Amino acid sequence: MRHAKKNNHLGRTSSHREAMLSNMAASLLLHKRISTTLAKAKELRKYIEPLITRGKEDTTHSRRIVFSYLQNKFAVSELFREISQKVGERPGGYTRILKTGFRKGDNAEMCIIELVDYNETYTVDEKKKTTKTRRGRGKGKTETEKTESGKQNAENRTEEVKPEVPVSEDVPEAVTNEVVEEVVAEEANEANEEVVAEEPPVEEVKE
Repeated sequence: MRHAKKNNHLGRTSSHREAMLSNMAASLLLHKRISTTLAKAKELRKYIEPLITRGKEDTTHSRRIVFSYLQNKFAVSELFREISQKVGERPGGYTRILKTGFRKGDNAEMCIIELVDYNETYTVDEKKKTTKTRRGRGKGKTETEKTESGKQNAENRTEEVKPEVPVSEDVPEAVTNEVVEEVVAEEANEANEEVVAEEPPVEEVKE
């Protein structure tokens, strides 16, 4: 029985398992995404996330500890130069596992393990977040601004309704109002006459 034995040996010896996880961790740091089986990905996640946390502190001691696990100077430099800057504000959870189905042949469950901050599909930029609410359109305006905007809209509507009539400066306002009313009445009469003229004549039915 495997009581209190949480590590998956992956059917390998201890040295083989350590070498495999070291190579997979270096590949993940260099390529930001690798495809493997689900069991290996779960063990790799426990192996690499403490190393990424160690990479946030760029000291000689930290670099030597990480190099003792990875044995790859290019992966170590990539971790301390690029990845540590990218994940500096993240308090853990640097990797993501995406299941991709089963492998043909042995039917092993396959997946993709990737660094979270390097996948633009799943990451959402805070600047691009926009909330669309119908009720919140006038929240920023004060009461005086609302009244002024309402008056401006009403004036614009009245200006659109009034017909354009040339008015001289010498004519008083009362006379100009009478002229406007006469013009509107004449246009209404002309429209009614056109409607009556367009009606077809009614044919008389002979008995």
